[in-house]
Amino acid sequence: MRIIRLAGLVVIGLSAILAAQAQTGASAEQELFSSVNRARRAQGLPALKWNDALATAARRHAALMAQRGAAEHGFPGEPSLSSRATQAGARFVWLAENVVQGPGVESIQAEILRSPNHRANMLDADMDSIGVGVVEHGGQLFAVEDFSKAK
Repeated sequence: MRIIRLAGLVVIGLSAILAAQAQTGASAEQELFSSVNRARRAQGLPALKWNDALATAARRHAALMAQRGAAEHGFPGEPSLSSRATQAGARFVWLAENVVQGPGVESIQAEILRSPNHRANMLDADMDSIGVGVVEHGGQLFAVEDFSKAK
């Protein structure tokens, strides 16, 4: 049995289950990252750079969303977006966040594109970096996209 600690959460399970979860999350993260950059290019915007610190913050928040079973920007007692990003090591001038829950990457991306606020975050010309976190729980993907203008 393996124990992984994420932002104060303790997740216990078999190594094979954890490895499969990590692979599913990493694959979904890369799909969403690619999808965001395709949408930006279609609008004549530059691609966003992957930021490991933002991805760490996004994964921690996605894990908390999965535990709570809800896509929310914050939960009682959880640090703010800027605090989460800073704690993960991100250096930024601006931050924005998309949080979404859905059965798959395609439905998550479709929901982001339908939402004016989420779409605006994704297509913000001032942003230059992104980190994506995805956690699967109960047949649902909990996804977080953290955007920044890096310092």
